Order: sequence, then C-alpha cells, then structure tokens
Amino acid sequence: MPDAASEKELGNEYFKQKKFKEAIDCYSRSIALSPAAVAYANRAMAYLKIRKFQEAEDDCTEALNLDDRYIKAYSRRATARKELGKLKESIEDAEFGLRLEPNSQDMKKQHAEFKALYEKEILQKASGVIKKSMQGAQEVGKSATIYNGLGMHTMSDSTQRKGIAAAQGSQTKVSEIDKQKKPEKGSVTLEEIGKRNTSAGNTADGTQLDAEIAGPENIKRNTKTRKQELKASVQDLAFHAASRAMAEAAKNISPPNTAYQFEVSWRALSGDRLLQAHLLKVTSPSALPQIFKNAMSASMLVDIVKCVATFFREDVDLAIKYLENLTKVPRFDMLILFLSPTDKADLLKVWDEVFCNEASAVECAEILDYLRSVYGLKK
Repeated sequence: MPDAASEKELGNEYFKQKKFKEAIDCYSRSIALSPAAVAYANRAMAYLKIRKFQEAEDDCTEALNLDDRYIKAYSRRATARKELGKLKESIEDAEFGLRLEPNSQDMKKQHAEFKALYEKEILQKASGVIKKSMQGAQEVGKSATIYNGLGMHTMSDSTQRKGIAAAQGSQTKVSEIDKQKKPEKGSVTLEEIGKRNTSAGNTADGTQLDAEIAGPENIKRNTKTRKQELKASVQDLAFHAASRAMAEAAKNISPPNTAYQFEVSWRALSGDRLLQAHLLKVTSPSALPQIFKNAMSASMLVDIVKCVATFFREDVDLAIKYLENLTKVPRFDMLILFLSPTDKADLLKVWDEVFCNEASAVECAEILDYLRSVYGLKK
C-alpha cells in the first residue's frame, strides 16, 4: 500500500520526466496521506511549470505554514507572485529568504530581478500620473473664468465666444430701440443709473454690488475666500476618508501564524503605530515564541517593544505580557547580546521615558525592573 513518502518520490520521478500533471497527482496523494512542507513545495514547482501561478502561490503558503524557514518555498512563491503581478510581495519573499540564507546566489539574483521590475513599474505609474496632470492643466488653461452675481463659473472658449456674440447682438437691438424712444421728462435713463451706482459702488438699496461691478479687489477677496473654503473642505474629507480607511483596515487584520505572516503584515502597516498595535493585540502574547521560533530579528524585536510602549499606559498588564513573552522567543539572549548601540539606546530610552516613568504600582515596577535586566539595559 502506497504511503506519503513513496507517492512523493514517484511525483519526483514524473517531474524529472517533465510529466508535470502526473507529478501533481502524486504530490496531492502524498499530501492527503500526510501533509508535509516538501510535498507542498514540490507540487508548487510543478504548478509553476504548467503556469498555474495562483495554485503555486497557495501551495508555497501552505508549505511555509508548516515550516516557516523553508527557503525553497519562499523562492518559489516569489516566482509565482512575480508572475501574478504581485511584485512588492515577491520582493518581500526574496528578502526573507535572503535573511535565512544570506549567501544564496539564487535568492540574491531573484531579489535583484524583482526589485528592478518593481522600480520600473513605479516609474511607469508615476509617468502616467504626470501626463494626466499635464493634460488636466492644459484643459483648465483653455477655459475662461467669468463671474456673476451668484458666484464663479467656468466656460470653454467656444461657449464664451457664442455668449459674447449673443450679448453684442442683444445690445445692438436695445440701442436701436433707445434711439427711437426718447425718455420722458423727469425720468432717468438706465445708463445714468448705471453710472451713479458704479461710482457709488453700491446698489440703490445700499447692498453691495456683484463682484464684477464692485471691482477687482472684491474679486480677489472672493476668490481667496473660496480657495480657503475649498481647502478646508478637502482636508475635512481627507480626514474622514483616512478614519474610515483605518477602521476598515483594522477589521481586516487577522492573527498571524508564522513569522513571515507577522513580518509582512507589520511592514504593510509601517508608519502607522495604531494599526501595528492592533496587529499585536490580535496576536496572543503567549503565541509569540511559537510564531517567531528562530526567525526573530533584532530590528523587529526593538520595533515591537516601541509599539508596546504606545499602549503601555492604557493597558499596563497586557504590555507587560508582551514584554515577558518576547524574552521566551528562541535566540532572545543572542539578539540582546548582539544589539547595535543604536538599538540598545532606543530600548533604554523607551524604558526610561515610558515603562519606568509610567508604572505607578509597586508590583509593576518590580516586574519592569526585572525585565529591564533581562533586556540587558543597565540603569
């Protein structure tokens, strides 16, 4: 009776013969009998050969869930993601693989290739935005701005010319009628009223004239006011949009199962401590050693401690649990031993300005003093 190992070996034989579909069937049977990272990664490679890139990405993810230090899974998923157009994610896979094996020439080559493609894509997008902006500016330049009593409106050149022609025709007709009709005794002509009102700068009832009649100073003031109102409105909309986006992003944050998942999510939220804190809070403190295993880096350790400091005062007990469980991550002592002077200075600053400064209860102070020594920070 076939077992998982024999099915995997048979799949390898089919793969060497370039019978990729038969290889996939063998790997699938092997996985059904006993799920293993190698079987998933091998099936992913077969999927790459027949250009089923989504299936390849999914299999690599399953392989990494079983073994988050399996460099071939990172490499193959990076390839799959590149083909799917996920260049940023493919670079992250290559970087993580390089962290595990810094001397891997294949990973270095992949990283350089994907980074070049990503930079090219960014330049193309930027170029497209610039072109659209220039086209928009040209369209605006072609339009003429007119003012009336109700506010500011924009008309195209052709519309403006038609309006001027119509106004001139209308004015000619009025002039002919005026010539035929003499004003009655004691009456005042429209022209005289216009002159009086223009010189006064006000209407007959004392209200201010429209911007066009009142003069250029009023036009400038009105334009400036409108711009300020528009700017304030845009800022308000941006604030509400950002708030909604943050709330939506927080809903979509799920607990990571591996160091890779945690680091990718953490990087995606880079620059937003609130969302990083949310990611940390959906991750149980006791799960940190199992998640990171041997994959914790010094920079990640320091960054997590800085994030814990942001919610320390609102939940001291939870913050201490994270600080305690970080010390249980494998290789923690080695990370502390080889901390750079800058990283050590950052930790010391956080401890002095936040942890020791804010902890008022005696029991918290004692725990934090003990943790301070574990983190290798002298008073």
